[in-house]
Amino acid sequence: MATYAIGDIQGCYDDLLRLLDVINFDPDKDTLWFAGDLVNRGAKSLETLRFVKGLGDKAVSVLGNHDLHLLAIAFLNKKSKKKDTLNGILNAPDRDELLDWLRKRPVFHYNNDYCLLHAGLPPQWNFAQTKAMAVLLEQALQGDNHIDFFKAMYGDLPNIWSDDLQGLERLRFILNCFTRLRYCDAQGHLDFNHKDKPSTQPAHLQPWFTVESRKSVDMKIIFGHWSTLGFYEGNNCYGIDTGCLWGGQLTALKLGDKAKRISIDCAGVRKPK
Repeated sequence: MATYAIGDIQGCYDDLLRLLDVINFDPDKDTLWFAGDLVNRGAKSLETLRFVKGLGDKAVSVLGNHDLHLLAIAFLNKKSKKKDTLNGILNAPDRDELLDWLRKRPVFHYNNDYCLLHAGLPPQWNFAQTKAMAVLLEQALQGDNHIDFFKAMYGDLPNIWSDDLQGLERLRFILNCFTRLRYCDAQGHLDFNHKDKPSTQPAHLQPWFTVESRKSVDMKIIFGHWSTLGFYEGNNCYGIDTGCLWGGQLTALKLGDKAKRISIDCAGVRKPK
């Protein structure tokens, strides 16, 4: 019986199956944690979504920014972007069932040892507040007014946490942390302009997980979202988006007293950014 956390798949279904063969995944005994971005840019988003959904309670997937992009396109009847590979899902006979399932995924998951999210956390949030903020966002996504939320979810502001934030502004900040965050400054101002690996950013910015005042430092956090970072282990965090889509690797992290990395090389379907 084992639990494996798996990095961003983004529709690279064949690579996912190869990785599961390598780790000898047994759905009768093992559990998979997916770090979000199941879909988009890869060639087989529909197959990936159907597969993960079909695993039932043997899989947990937190929502990533590409998953939310799919939901916004579907529920707001928007056009896909040029680089999107979502039409297979949008035109599928089981489209509504798949989208309803995806909309009801969490943005934060945890057990006694590890926490899972797609992107990051602001330095002001501890474990209790992270759980509370995740519940607020999940209620907005899963509730009857989800379409109103999708209409208002895009935007980079507000970019710093305040207990005074209310309504859609509070929800947008929460969503941006869980699904988009890479860099912030020492006070926790979020930045969404810089996506490359650390050492390339302006001097006032740093990876969210290196902020000294971070109140989540006691949480063992697994995250994806940051392919240019590559595999990362440090600051009580594990970054597991190793760029499968770009011809890097697809990574599984076997969870235990000491996490163990297992990766496969990927051909990639996109050129590096």
